[in-house]
Amino acid sequence: MTGNTEEPGWLLVSMSTAGAAPTLRVQVWRKLRSLGALYLQQSVCLLPEREQTVRQLRRLLDRVHQQGGNGRMLRLTLTDAGEERQIVGEFNAARDAEYAEVLQRLPAFRQELAAERARGRATYAEVEESEADLERFRSWMAKIAARDYFGAPAGAAARAAVEDAAADLAAFEQAALTAESPAEELGEQEGTRR
Repeated sequence: MTGNTEEPGWLLVSMSTAGAAPTLRVQVWRKLRSLGALYLQQSVCLLPEREQTVRQLRRLLDRVHQQGGNGRMLRLTLTDAGEERQIVGEFNAARDAEYAEVLQRLPAFRQELAAERARGRATYAEVEESEADLERFRSWMAKIAARDYFGAPAGAAARAAVEDAAADLAAFEQAALTAESPAEELGEQEGTRR
């Protein structure tokens, strides 16, 4: 691995789980998918060389070997700049597709907040439920960002949309506080009158 960020290396990863437990194949697939691997063909994929990626691949290879499979991780350098641009473009296209899914689902979250407010259901229970939903979006974005090695173009729009949704939730929470506060104060006043 080099410390030179201008010319990062690449990792060619080949794994076979033939003869191993059937669950190993799923574990390998999930891990490589979570890393954002670009499949060149079945059981052979490419990843940019990053310290964290190398560490995770080594752990995965150890698990594969211990469970009866086999695999390799080879460092390589791409000498054709056009080919490298194409590969980076494929990585970015995969991340853009993931960001697009976030962007596609966020409007429903925001519409739900608007609908609850319109129904007069701006309550603390709704705030808690919506906070959990927003946290899922943030967690999802963090997972995508972890495998967004080259700054896919749609990332900025997805991050901005999540922050806009958070602002909507903050306004919804303020409406819930306002809606619930007068009732509580009225109850306290009636309690002191008795």
